[in-house]
Amino acid sequence: MTRLSAITPSGHAHIGNHLGAISRWASQGRPGDLYFVSDLHAMTVSYNPARLRVLSRELLAVLVASGIAPEQVFVQSDLVRELGALSWVLECTCSYGEAARMTQFKQKSTESGEPMNSVRLGLLTYPVLMAADILLQGASEVPVGDDQAQHVELARSLARRFNSTYGEVFTVPSAVMPPTTARVRDLADPTRKMSKSTQDTIGSVFILDEPDLIRRKIRRAVTDGSDRVAYSPEDQPGLANLLEILSACTGTPPRDFTFGSYGEVKEAVAEAVIEELRPIRKGALDLLADQGELDRIRKAGAERAAERGAHRLTSALRLAGVA
Repeated sequence: MTRLSAITPSGHAHIGNHLGAISRWASQGRPGDLYFVSDLHAMTVSYNPARLRVLSRELLAVLVASGIAPEQVFVQSDLVRELGALSWVLECTCSYGEAARMTQFKQKSTESGEPMNSVRLGLLTYPVLMAADILLQGASEVPVGDDQAQHVELARSLARRFNSTYGEVFTVPSAVMPPTTARVRDLADPTRKMSKSTQDTIGSVFILDEPDLIRRKIRRAVTDGSDRVAYSPEDQPGLANLLEILSACTGTPPRDFTFGSYGEVKEAVAEAVIEELRPIRKGALDLLADQGELDRIRKAGAERAAERGAHRLTSALRLAGVA
């Protein structure tokens, strides 16, 4: 049984990515699980190619430094030929209506502020690429949040349709809901989630931030006008966000903390976050400084991922009549 998870290099990985996903992959992952940097998915909106390349390497280093076994990681674009071929087969299996009704396409095409005829076609078709990611590796389980469950359902539909029309090739994957984890909010605006792609970085604590910068960001975090230091997500979302981060780093329930002031809370959170990220930051920076070792890990991951999917791709092309 293979479980497949991905993270997109749309920006620098932050503490929310670490607490919500990466640390869980490292501590709870099974030997057959796979994790990849989904850099092709970052191309559906305007982007800088040189920055994308740097962020992809950085994120790969973070995954390995977090404790995920190197043999379980790869970078999506290293399989661009395999995924390109399979995506085309799946696009020819998918209907326009199925792609156009994806909720994320509707939301992101509207949020872009661009006229519909300027929205990138990749934003419409990337759920099919996601299906290719899943089906090429033979993944049986895909942990996703509510916003991605519809995409896994599309992968299921395409796998079934191809199998019934041309012949059995693909494992039909299932979406699985990951365990509930900390939902880290932006330090400057606790009404929104912390984001890799935000333009205002003061509210995001990135995994590779230096300790002094982490302290400054947390000390400037928005709290609330109340005199009461208590865990109350509805009434004091800024303070609750800090206590939830502290809880995720220490294992203590947020309601069990007792502090006399907001300043004490922020100092405790800063120290906990710095210590949580310290070994990962060091390991990632060491890997980024050793270009040969990171290249070796990446190349080996690409070779393993291509080998895992080779027979499925060959069978799919042959049954579809193009090989």
